[in-house]
Amino acid sequence: MERMLSLIAGMSILLMGLVLFNIRRAHIRVEYSVSWLGAAIVLLLLSQWEWGLMSFAQLIGLNDPPVVLLLIIGAVFLMVFFRFSVVISDLKDANIALTQKVAVLEYQLNCLHEKPQATDHER
Repeated sequence: MERMLSLIAGMSILLMGLVLFNIRRAHIRVEYSVSWLGAAIVLLLLSQWEWGLMSFAQLIGLNDPPVVLLLIIGAVFLMVFFRFSVVISDLKDANIALTQKVAVLEYQLNCLHEKPQATDHER
């Protein structure tokens, strides 16, 4: 169990380093990196808090704390992925609205551009 907890602690530290590196390089926006940093911190804390893991394992009726940790890891990342699904959905809706506005503006611009030419031919 100690090896697994140490491995998870190392992976969470690696995840924090990767997120901070990508923030520094401007590959990820700060508001989106908060979810990943939060997940990594939760993993690090849980992997180092053996008593809490054992208590939670007994609470939900499991005898194996590493399995509980894996369940918690899955739940944390499921919440992060859900948050990003909501963000992506909002961006898609905004993209559709923006595309429609651009199409209306192009139509209005074309109409304004064609009117002077029609009056020039009438002269």
